[in-house]
Parts: sequence; structure tokens; C-alpha cells
Amino acid sequence: MPLPPSLLRLTAAALCGLAAHAWAQEAEVAPELRNEVSRLAEEAATQRDGQQTGLRVKVEVGQLDPRLHLAPCQRIQPYLPPGLPAWGRTRIGLKCVQGPKPWNISVPVTVHVYRNAQVLREALPGGAVLDAGQLMEAEVDIAAAPGAAVLDPAQAVGRTLARPLAAGATLRVSDFKPRQWFAAGATVRVVASGPGWSASTEGQAMNPGIEGQLVRIKVDSGKLLVGRPTADGWVEISP
Repeated sequence: MPLPPSLLRLTAAALCGLAAHAWAQEAEVAPELRNEVSRLAEEAATQRDGQQTGLRVKVEVGQLDPRLHLAPCQRIQPYLPPGLPAWGRTRIGLKCVQGPKPWNISVPVTVHVYRNAQVLREALPGGAVLDAGQLMEAEVDIAAAPGAAVLDPAQAVGRTLARPLAAGATLRVSDFKPRQWFAAGATVRVVASGPGWSASTEGQAMNPGIEGQLVRIKVDSGKLLVGRPTADGWVEISP
């Protein structure tokens, strides 16, 4: 006995829903898709800030939202969405590029980036001035927290901690108090450069040269320039 048209439509809709649900379940566990996502995330991690050596990358691929209902897809293209980080907790896009109904979603991933960096031998309070005996080298996940990890002990010796740190903590540039490179009123060298050219002049600092902060420099012509202090008596201007 043939089924009524209304029941046929209901059955077809149910089958489509089951197909989409089956794809979603498969996408969460399919080894080939996980491998593609992992390869893409690993490639992006190793190319961040230029090709780095001595890195060991491990990618953990999360699960898709189980509430998703996706149309069947014959070819899925993973990609790193613009503006998202290549390290730490991020997301990889999954785009259906061959199917009856295109869709575009993302899956959570955690990108661990291991390499040798400087860690503390002992717990230290904020305000402590670091010396070489308080540091040691260890392989750590430099992507586990924001801020660039300190790779060379020379970058840390003599620096002052901005906050308390536990024993074994990975030292990061953001853990240090900003340095004052020069005082207000000091005579400084102002340098600007670009592809194939450079220029420099002297001027008077209108405010203290604090690491990471902009400083105003008054040159002989009376013009005010704005740049970033990068060393004792040295200011760099972006053209």
C-alpha cells in the first residue's frame, strides 16, 4: 500500500535530518578530517612569527557542537579564520565546498607549542630582581599563556618581576616591569627606517622613555615626533 504524500514528505525530511546528523557525528570522529585539521594547525603554528626551529607542536582537536544539523557534504576544506591566533586555544574553520547546500562552521582546537625556554628554579615575589642562579632551561608549552616566552637568560638577568611567580613558571616578557630607558628632558637619538633607507636626528624627550609606551620628542625645528623607546637614549619611529 503506497504511503500518503504527507507521510512521504515527513519520511524524506527525517531521512535528510538523519543524514546530516550522521555526518556531524562522523565529522567529530573521522580520523582523516582530524588529521587535516591537525596538519593545518601545526603548519600555522610553526610559521607564526617566521619559521622557528626547535619547536614541538601538539594539536588537540575538539568536538563540534552536537546541536548542529548540517547538510551532507562530499568535500570539506579546513582553514584558519583570519584574525584568530595560531597558538593556544583557537578555532579551525570547516567549509563545505562540494555539496548540495554549502555551509561554514568551525571546530575548537588547542595548539601546544613546546620548546626550551627560561623557567624559575624557585618561587619569587613581585619586585624581585632576577639573577642567573634563579633561572634554568626547560621544555615548556610557550603557547599556554599570552606573552612571548624568554628564551635567552640574558633577556631576564637584572630585570624586575612585575608580579609573584611560582617555581617552574615559564618566564614571559610580560612578567617584567617596564624599563625606563631615559628621563624627560634627556637628549635622545631618533631613528626612522624603511626598505632601502634610514634617517636619524637628535631631539629632547618631552616625557620619560618607558618601555612599551609612546614618547614625544621635540627636534631642533620645533616639530614634535612620536616614537617608541627601545634602548638607552634611543627612539624608533615607524614611517
